[in-house]
Amino acid sequence: MTSAPDAPEQGFRLSQLIYDTRYRSLTIQVVVLIAVMAAAGWLVDNTVRNLHALGKDFNFGFLWNRSGYDIAQYLIPYSNDSTHGRAMLVGLLNTVWISVLGCAAATVIGIFVGVLRLSKNWLVARLMTVYVETFRNIPVLLWILVSMAVLTEIAPGPNEYKVNPATGEASASMMLFDSVAFTNRYTAIPSASFGRSLGTIDTPLMPVSVDWVLVFAVLAVSIWANARFRKWADAVQESTGARPTTWWKSILIVLVPVVVVAVALGFRIHEPVLKGFNFVGGTNVSNSFVALWAGLSLYTGAFIAENVRAGILSVSKGQSEAAFALGLRPGRTMSLVILPQALRVIIPPLISQYLNLMKNSSLAIAVGYMDLRGTLGGITLNQTGRELECILLMMLIYLGLSLVISTVMNAFNRKVKLKER
Repeated sequence: MTSAPDAPEQGFRLSQLIYDTRYRSLTIQVVVLIAVMAAAGWLVDNTVRNLHALGKDFNFGFLWNRSGYDIAQYLIPYSNDSTHGRAMLVGLLNTVWISVLGCAAATVIGIFVGVLRLSKNWLVARLMTVYVETFRNIPVLLWILVSMAVLTEIAPGPNEYKVNPATGEASASMMLFDSVAFTNRYTAIPSASFGRSLGTIDTPLMPVSVDWVLVFAVLAVSIWANARFRKWADAVQESTGARPTTWWKSILIVLVPVVVVAVALGFRIHEPVLKGFNFVGGTNVSNSFVALWAGLSLYTGAFIAENVRAGILSVSKGQSEAAFALGLRPGRTMSLVILPQALRVIIPPLISQYLNLMKNSSLAIAVGYMDLRGTLGGITLNQTGRELECILLMMLIYLGLSLVISTVMNAFNRKVKLKER
């Protein structure tokens, strides 16, 4: 029997880039990449030509020029003699600060309301439904403005907290054990200091308190030690079937070192006290910040509540029934059985809500809170006339913040997702 000889191998032909499946996908990618680069090059060239026609160039030298304007709320030292770059940094830190506090408050509100929406108490469930449907169906800008109006129009003035000698009473009273005062100009809250301070370290960005660095370092070590302790408890439970009591030991591990360091440094709290026409001794937080925080938190919390409710409903009823059969109470069942399984459904949309809150913080300009939009995209842009540079910087910064939030939350999502054996 004879066999036919193998067909001679043919060399590479250009037609294979289109008709051969081995090369077609690569060809398409290269063509698309060239087209995108060409479009980007045309856009940049067209922008440069238009700027040249207007007598402008493209540079960021204005960031080192004197800003010449004041910012009422800042986390690092700033004055009108500072540069536009430092003003941009102040606005960025204000954006990050309101975003962090807003996400924390919205998460607490969302979990609380989401769980109560599933309550068997008809009145409680209906009230939570009214909250969700009311807040998520009205634009967030209106809620920010409403919060500002409540603080400026309804809140009492600082002088109304003064005791009337004739009656022995004041027109308004402070809240939270006489430590917080809402006024139509600001909100007075307690402040903290150290009687035996270790001093500060001057850095180009801001003075850094050695006391707070030490407190947070001890807290971080305590949290790490508690994590190691809980892992030991898990190992004991795996080997013996009985879990050691950990709750009070965890509290001691986390809190005792921090309390000891705070006491050694002479930690003390200063409550605001009315003297003259203003509160002194504490910290006076601007109403624009409080209104923005309240509006963003309440609005975003309504959406998070729906995410939490959907996550809880996604867990089979058999899980809770099995927990009840083992003798777990409803509260423990929710915290130990239902919510850990619901996280895989809750976290992905929760990331989107955090991103939305961060971007919605750019509405701060409506109530006079100077965030990144108010500094770099507002006064700096108008003073310098560098529209393209300012807008481009803002876009890149917001993009960077969004990517950081997504990266952190995706890492957390991978950590808490269900592990299959």
